[in-house]
Amino acid sequence: MRKFLTLGELIKAYRAHHGTSQSDLASKLDVDIRTVIRWEKNETLLNNEKEAQLAEATFIPYQVIRNLNSANQIPVFYDFGLRKYSLSSLSNELPNANWIKSKLDVGTERLKPISSEEDITQIIRHTELQNNPLKSTNKNLLLQAAKNLPELNMVLFDQSGYYSGHCVYFSISLATYQKIRSKEMEENQLTANDLVNYKTQDNPIFYCHSITADCNENFFYIIGAVLKFYRDKPLHNYLYALLTSRYDSHNMSNQLGVKTVWEDHEVKEKYNLIDAPRLVEGTFESFLR
Repeated sequence: MRKFLTLGELIKAYRAHHGTSQSDLASKLDVDIRTVIRWEKNETLLNNEKEAQLAEATFIPYQVIRNLNSANQIPVFYDFGLRKYSLSSLSNELPNANWIKSKLDVGTERLKPISSEEDITQIIRHTELQNNPLKSTNKNLLLQAAKNLPELNMVLFDQSGYYSGHCVYFSISLATYQKIRSKEMEENQLTANDLVNYKTQDNPIFYCHSITADCNENFFYIIGAVLKFYRDKPLHNYLYALLTSRYDSHNMSNQLGVKTVWEDHEVKEKYNLIDAPRLVEGTFESFLR
């Protein structure tokens, strides 16, 4: 993560990362280009309305902007690719999985089942930000997944009510998963018709589309709720699977004891991904004992 000391520094880095001009950003925020220039020079701060608009237009977590849009800025570490921040270098890495396990019953009212198209819109924005062509952005699929399995399809909001992260799971049949596993089918080819009720399956497949949060504290609440589901539900012969190109997800998968099925280095090079897409699978039975 890169450390940002001022809002102007953050805005300039955002424009460089996304190839956005000052005039383009000014147009999105309905301000004069000279206003953007003053922000980048830290000559003026944003009012509350523009602060909210900047968070919406850039998809930078609101808390990052809030911390820097102040006369007494709070330095922030931020990664545009992961959409993740921290307040110190010590908290950049994900927390240890065993520490998370010890606190599974600690929850938050900010974590709710996905219930609206706006929730889905934020999830799709995040998925597109990862620039992984294997991941699905099918709105109907995501909406149906949320209806089928609300316990594992959740969205998290920060204390100000802004989107902060999500968890999306698809309950699919073993036959459908085997096609993905053998590369006969890609995740982005799944449709709502491929979803099933896991309770009717002899071998339930919980296929994770994504788990993400804008900081480690928020990630703790999401992954904690997910692991609590596996701990408390009377599941038999189930299989968890995840396809991701995020190196932090790879690290957490290793800690949780799930195994790699395959990696696709050709896709990593072709699309300049953060890491090689990796399909992992397993159960959490040993980890949760």
